Amino acid sequence: MQFHRKDLTTETLVSLYQKLLWPRLIEEKMLVLLRQGRISKWFSGIGQEAISVGATAALAADEWIMPLHRNLGVFTGRGMPLHKLFKQWQGAQDGYSKGRERSFHFGSKEHHVCGMISHLGPQLTLANGAALAAKLRGEEKVALAFTGDGGTSEGDFHEALNVAAVWDLPVIFIIENNGYGLSTPVSEQYRCASLADRGRGYGMDSIVIDGNNILEVYDTIRGIREYCIREQKPYLVECTTFRMRGHEEASGTKYVPAELFELWAQKDPIKAYEHWLLQEGIITEAEIAAIRSEQKQQIEYELSIGFNSAPIVVSAATEAADVYTPHQPAEQHNGEMPSRPVRFIDAISEGLRQSMEQHANLVLMGQDIAEYGGAFKITEGFVERFGKARVRNTPLCESAIIGAALGLSLEGFKSMVEMQFADFVSVGFNQIVNNLAKMHYRWGQPADVVIRMPTGAGVAAGPFHSQSNEAWFVHTPGLKVVYPSTPEDAKGLLIAAFNDPNPVIYFEHKALYRSISGPVPEGYFETPIGKARTVQQGSDIAIITYGAGVHWAMEYAAAHPEISMYILDLRTLLPLDYEAIAETVRQTGKVLVLHEDTLTGGIGGEVAAWIAEHCFEWLDAPVLRCASLDTPVPFNAELEQSFLAKSRLHQTVQRLLAY
Repeated sequence: MQFHRKDLTTETLVSLYQKLLWPRLIEEKMLVLLRQGRISKWFSGIGQEAISVGATAALAADEWIMPLHRNLGVFTGRGMPLHKLFKQWQGAQDGYSKGRERSFHFGSKEHHVCGMISHLGPQLTLANGAALAAKLRGEEKVALAFTGDGGTSEGDFHEALNVAAVWDLPVIFIIENNGYGLSTPVSEQYRCASLADRGRGYGMDSIVIDGNNILEVYDTIRGIREYCIREQKPYLVECTTFRMRGHEEASGTKYVPAELFELWAQKDPIKAYEHWLLQEGIITEAEIAAIRSEQKQQIEYELSIGFNSAPIVVSAATEAADVYTPHQPAEQHNGEMPSRPVRFIDAISEGLRQSMEQHANLVLMGQDIAEYGGAFKITEGFVERFGKARVRNTPLCESAIIGAALGLSLEGFKSMVEMQFADFVSVGFNQIVNNLAKMHYRWGQPADVVIRMPTGAGVAAGPFHSQSNEAWFVHTPGLKVVYPSTPEDAKGLLIAAFNDPNPVIYFEHKALYRSISGPVPEGYFETPIGKARTVQQGSDIAIITYGAGVHWAMEYAAAHPEISMYILDLRTLLPLDYEAIAETVRQTGKVLVLHEDTLTGGIGGEVAAWIAEHCFEWLDAPVLRCASLDTPVPFNAELEQSFLAKSRLHQTVQRLLAY
């Protein structure tokens, strides 16, 4: 291993040694505590420290880093106190995630360290968003993300590199190639000569370096950082290394040939650097001993604090309160605002435009949304008004774009991602349900992202452009799910979604776009999220519904004036307005839950179960559900009409009336 001092001062060289030694000594202590049963799990980075330490030291303190399991050197390099880290690792309530996360699955905005999730790949896409934020502000910053050799096979790796290259983002992607993805050797993971070659395929420069050489890592990342800022381009770095422990301690290392341990022991990053420092006369044996002694004493002191946490206090109310970022919605308009008739689609466009005017930090992203104006022309003219920096066409990589939106949120930006069709969200599902939804609960970071979802059948678009998939997201704590049925609510709920710092899934029914018009206030206003709307009063039966179902119910009521029908438009599916639901039951005693989604697993089941549990004494009949068939959405118009819940509405209403 060749070390080259270049322009580095003695002070810097010694400082790098101290930073390199610190996580190694911490880990050695952690392994002792693990054997003693005082901690439950540990992902060791012994043998790989030079990568985390060198890369972190090469960056500015306010540049975001997206670490993984084996990057303790990032956390220590950013000065995060060991006593609080230890509280985190043992699940204490005064740790970084209040006992809600394990090992390295946490972050700290104060230290510009982003908490990982177990799916590994999404971290790379968040770096794109953080880098985009710097680019939009004209700041000379990069973002840096780690992945392992195994993680380069994930789709998010390829999507992240492609977006970074296409958008010219100052991102440094680091691959820690330690030879194994858990137990699978690299010979069974890829066939390219080096993983760095993949960067060239996406149009970015790349390099392979010795990940065990602290000076090579530090100097290389310093230079690449300057390049990324100067050229506004991404860069891929493959660091060759080896982990001397198992994937995690319980995994063991029996799958690794013994000779590999012997080979890499000779390349130990600390021993090799120590030897060079001594050889060059930069440090003495006595100074090394003093540094080690001081750090070991510091570890014992920090652990004495870390072990001194109060017993955890379990509070369901506190847990529920931390699922969402606190937000006080604006007051609803008082009805004095001038209104005029507007189509459903134009109300969405108007709400989007007024939100762009209201929030200078709002960025729109989606396929074909710029010059083309989107598949449904909702953003037509936006790029001329707001510019391509804020109205961004995206490659076809939904996961990477949602991740970029979350990365923007780290830096205080608001963003909207348009799914061309709600059906396509499945390829970005992980980012929504595991990253956006859980981030605030895990480490207090808001995810200020709105995802627009053109949804629903009735337009003969077949099984991949017609699904009602809102129930996928209603099951996910941390999300808010809204579904307007009128032009006024389409505008008001969209504005409310942008004002809310939590992730909001905004469903907009395609069949309503140009078929429904209604009065819409001209000004900027909110429709409150979490509040249902009484469409009409009635005493015979009640229909609880949302989206297109509201119009089916209204049409049916108009065609059957002999039935006094109460209609409730939920508008928000998560959180539900249980107070309004209860009042609806009290008014009639007979309730039908209507929705376009398929019957099994639909939101109607949740509403019906809640009514049965909480409103049983007011019921005069069982709660009935009217939903679409439990089949994919067919293309043929006649088959589609038979599929839809509307075709069974009369039958279900008559059945309810008969009780």
